[in-house]
Amino acid sequence: MDSRQKAMNLIGLATKAGKTASGEFSTEKAVKTGKAQLVIVSEEASDNTKKMFTNMCTYYKVPICCFGKKGELGHAMGKEMRASLAVVDHGFAKAIVKLMNTIGGSEYES
Repeated sequence: MDSRQKAMNLIGLATKAGKTASGEFSTEKAVKTGKAQLVIVSEEASDNTKKMFTNMCTYYKVPICCFGKKGELGHAMGKEMRASLAVVDHGFAKAIVKLMNTIGGSEYES
């Protein structure tokens, strides 16, 4: 299993544990209330969505990465397509960031 799949599995585990918020509104709320430890925006998200979350996460000092297709993120969470999600647990966020760093290349943006 590659790092990319491991990251998706971690997103799934975090979701089952109730440690994620997904969808634009919930992700934004998690960031603004200080709960978000990591924000993941789909590679397929619109430029406006990416820019909005990048600016917001920079302001609130939350790590953000651009990763996965909308369908992959949704599938990992057992939901419909998702363009954005927030991980609200420090442990899960740390583990996912670590995997993102091993993936490297064009798939990771800080």
